Amino acid sequence: MARAHRPKAGFWIRLCVVIIYPLDGLLFRIRWVNLDRIPATGPVLLVANHNSQADPLAMARLVWQAGRIPRFLIKSGVFGWPIIGQMMRGAGQIPVYRNSGDAQDALHDASGALLAGECVIIYPEGTITHDPDYLPMSAKTGVARLALDNPKVPVIPIGHWGAHLTLGRRGRFRPIPRKQLVASVGHPLDLSAFRGEVNAADAVTRESLRKLTDHIMDAVTDQVHAAREGSDAR
Repeated sequence: MARAHRPKAGFWIRLCVVIIYPLDGLLFRIRWVNLDRIPATGPVLLVANHNSQADPLAMARLVWQAGRIPRFLIKSGVFGWPIIGQMMRGAGQIPVYRNSGDAQDALHDASGALLAGECVIIYPEGTITHDPDYLPMSAKTGVARLALDNPKVPVIPIGHWGAHLTLGRRGRFRPIPRKQLVASVGHPLDLSAFRGEVNAADAVTRESLRKLTDHIMDAVTDQVHAAREGSDAR
């Protein structure tokens, strides 16, 4: 599958591509649905479900094939890993510091990346889903804050299915036979009503953040169902 566009990419991004692109091909039979819904240029926030530790590998290739350079929000501990941590820093990925005074820095950095016209990817659940059927669970409200702080940025839901059958919970790894991985890209969400409510009240409440977060995750769940129905991996 050829790339849709070819933006400039530095050394660390290209190193990630050289490693991740063929690795995805070895692990999965890949199928993207509606990849053209990811805009070729300009800021965009991609919101995805999280059902496997292999999800970022799949999303990185999806975004690269859409012709964009991915900027992930990734838990800060990964940046301390040998080699991988250096690659993440060099590639400009965004560390998420949980349960600390620096927790808001990730949202600030993500907003900065969006302001610079980049493609930011967030997993609002914050961890691999605990749902027994690997469907999305309740998410954290950071995604709603990002959407409200960047009202002109399209928010696009993405659902993927199949990675968990290769790399599941508790490190279960079953690469053979190679499973199909399907990702379905939704239309940009119309969040004007939610943004209007906040502007009218001139305040962001916990209730408004939860309401918007649930709305976004409902759209992600719809795409997960679409990906699952279009997959031969069960």
